[in-house]
Amino acid sequence: MLRKLYAILLLVILIGTSDAMASHIVGGDFTYRYLGDTAISGVTHRKYKVSLYIYQDCQNGVQDAIMQDNPAYFTLYENDGSIVRYDTNILYDATPGSGGSINVPANFSNDCVKNIPALCLYRKRFEKTYYLKPSNVGYVVVYQRCCRNANIANLVDPGDKGATYYCVIPRSAITNNSAVFKNYPPQVICQSNPLYYDHSATDADGDSLSYEFCPAEEGASGPDIKPRIASPPPFDTVDYYPPYSYSYCMPGFPPVQIDPRTGIITGTPNRVGRFLVTVCCTEWRNGTIVNISKREFQFVVTDCSKVVVADIPQLSNAPNTYIVNCRDFKVHFINKSTGGFAYKWDFGIESNAGSTEFEPDFVYPDTGTYVVKLIVNPNSTCPDSISRFVKIYPVFRSYFEDTGTYCPGLPITFLDKSTTTIKPITRWSWDFGDGKTSSIQNPVHTYTAGGTYNVVFSGENIKNCVDTIVQRVVIQDFKPFAGNDTVIVKGEKMQYNAKGGISYAWVPDINLSDTSINNPVGYYPDTGTYYYSVRVKSSYGCSGYDTIRVLVVPTAYFTMPTAFTPNGDGKNDLFRPKAAGYKTLKYFRVYNRYGQEVFYGQSIDDGWDGTFNGKPADLGVYFWHLCYIDRFGNEGVTKGDVTLMR
Repeated sequence: MLRKLYAILLLVILIGTSDAMASHIVGGDFTYRYLGDTAISGVTHRKYKVSLYIYQDCQNGVQDAIMQDNPAYFTLYENDGSIVRYDTNILYDATPGSGGSINVPANFSNDCVKNIPALCLYRKRFEKTYYLKPSNVGYVVVYQRCCRNANIANLVDPGDKGATYYCVIPRSAITNNSAVFKNYPPQVICQSNPLYYDHSATDADGDSLSYEFCPAEEGASGPDIKPRIASPPPFDTVDYYPPYSYSYCMPGFPPVQIDPRTGIITGTPNRVGRFLVTVCCTEWRNGTIVNISKREFQFVVTDCSKVVVADIPQLSNAPNTYIVNCRDFKVHFINKSTGGFAYKWDFGIESNAGSTEFEPDFVYPDTGTYVVKLIVNPNSTCPDSISRFVKIYPVFRSYFEDTGTYCPGLPITFLDKSTTTIKPITRWSWDFGDGKTSSIQNPVHTYTAGGTYNVVFSGENIKNCVDTIVQRVVIQDFKPFAGNDTVIVKGEKMQYNAKGGISYAWVPDINLSDTSINNPVGYYPDTGTYYYSVRVKSSYGCSGYDTIRVLVVPTAYFTMPTAFTPNGDGKNDLFRPKAAGYKTLKYFRVYNRYGQEVFYGQSIDDGWDGTFNGKPADLGVYFWHLCYIDRFGNEGVTKGDVTLMR
């Protein structure tokens, strides 16, 4: 049994080794150069030299797979997928100093890092010259190889997936040289430290270049370590492990991003791991895309123990930008560096103005975008540096006005009155203070309730100038009130007292002394029920109405419930008198069976809620005593008992 288990374990180990045998590809990119035209058999051919660069993990990659990379297999297709030829014996130049094979420098300053990781990265260059017949669709040169490193954090099953690298040569009507990336990718990035990597390219034709993160292509999957003839386009893209994608290729705060104009990658990675990153460089000529060059590589984020870290914070949403100052020309620089004892600032102007202060102030001479550099501990054995953009584009100020009838339920129009030296304004953000927002320039908003609202308005112009203003909008707390429903005795007068506005109109006009004031007198010589509605207008122009019911009874009366149930259900929870025709109540007292006073009130509206000393009173019979003043000024008393139930 033990031998059987050992055999199974050995088989698992061998299978696992086979699956990862070719796991060594870190990245790659293709370039090409136009070398002129050549006549072959009377037909003009375009001469191009294509160069493939592959990056190999010589620290953890499988050595047999690295050796099998030479020779490389190139496959030439027309852009419609028709195969032209394949080449299976393309060797790199192994001559020392030729550049055909180099050990890539780390691009990592380790003077200030205590835990330096082990690093080894090879770059191999394979070149082939093609004489291409005239073509209306152009050509694509393809290289496919298995496999990538098995521990890439942002891919699904990376160790079982190969890579596809290719270059597209445009149709014969266009002559072109591909863009060439300037710098080697950094092998190691420190977690939680600002990243600044120049991934820009140069172009021999002077084409305009733009940059973006783009998908990586899959190819030559499987455990076979030998090179293969490439499949034709189009190519499948890799599967990114959620929540990652080609645009969200690695986590960071601020986010890791690439400037589309400069190709500079910035951000602060905040997770350790190996992440596949693909950058596309697009060549533009006369507003038309000529070619797209792609480089795939891996960022290794490690938990560096750095002694010194230079850090200028990023206060703007613009990529790698410290600040966009749109008020004036003065900038105060914040220094978040650690481990420093000396500082050297370069403010990025032609006069080489700088400072050695920890947090200097500087007044820029003109508008523009400047590159500010901070060196911590310059000329020491342990320096560090960082560069950020500073953008000076005054003046931009956000401002707005509002107009309308400031009442609940009525629309208020908000008008953008912002001023900017550099136009246009490209973004508007409104927070109306009641949980509602808008992103249009001149919104219309309706408040449902009265109150004071702090409206926050933010604008942004084409130069990333952002300004925010807060202004109060007061909506009148308009609540028209006709009064409480009431009961009076026949033959008496009633003084009304409506509230909530500055003008009033009562309907109907039956038995009222004046229908255009808030406090008319009503006289009721006979019994009956009367309903009135009063239209109220406020000083803000708000308009609304309320109603009141008046019950006219033949004689004055007091009624007292014989029982009540203070259980919080909203029904019969209070014990209180109901009266009509009485001027006022002098007192209303309730006693328990021990003669203790459990309630005392002095108003018809007062009532006992069934508690005593803040606690629910016992169930049972309680005694009440009431003293009143009738409408003629005479005092009277009455008493009785009530049962408390729950």
